Amino acid sequence: MPRRPPSPPSPRPSPLPGVTLSEHDGVRHLHLDSPWIQGSMAVADPNGLHLEYVQRMMVWLLFTGLEGLSQRHAMQLGLGAAAITKFCLRRLRMTTTAVELNPQVIAACRTWFRLPPDDARLTVLQADAADVVADPARAGSVDVLCVDLYDRDAAAPVLDDAAFYAGCRRLLADGGVMTVNLFGRHASFEASAERVVAAFGRDQVWSLRPTREGNTVLVGAAGVTVPDRDTLTARAAAIERRCGLPARKWLRMVRPV
Repeated sequence: MPRRPPSPPSPRPSPLPGVTLSEHDGVRHLHLDSPWIQGSMAVADPNGLHLEYVQRMMVWLLFTGLEGLSQRHAMQLGLGAAAITKFCLRRLRMTTTAVELNPQVIAACRTWFRLPPDDARLTVLQADAADVVADPARAGSVDVLCVDLYDRDAAAPVLDDAAFYAGCRRLLADGGVMTVNLFGRHASFEASAERVVAAFGRDQVWSLRPTREGNTVLVGAAGVTVPDRDTLTARAAAIERRCGLPARKWLRMVRPV
């Protein structure tokens, strides 16, 4: 897939938070100047998905299937501890782009979370996600978009307005899928979901049940035709075999918004 030049980051009025690390029982965590966990990695399985909600962000596999993944382009908005980026790159063999505003997060992922250097299949952009989704040159260039954008307080998504979700929809190629983490202690899931519906259409938006911690993953698709139940069940079983993810459990909990 052709590479496009990165959009320059937009200035932010407040300083970006520093990065701190913690480790317990073989799991390394990334923090942004607060106790809230922004990402995790099992040290013994650096390319795996340790957190339950991060695993659920891969529910897009049910909508697309496993065929042709190496020919598709995955993008993550918000790097976290690089779990989704490494999984798409290493386990799924996809061309992968990650967008992260904070250079300290990128440096920490490279030093402590086994994020490899950029190469022909991996690009890490230090950029504002708002600028990336608004860039007309990127329209239709992404097959899978995973959105997880939170600040140091982890209270609400940093980007959650109608213009942002419209930009996410424009990024997707036909048949592309977005997953977004809408957990927030003070956020309104219903209001966020309606903004996604306005951008994608109600028949192209689904949600999973919340995790125990309250993370609710929403799915927005770009012209996806959902297959019959037997096909979805077969896909879920194939995802479990290849990826080790609980896809049959996802199938029981996904529902239209």
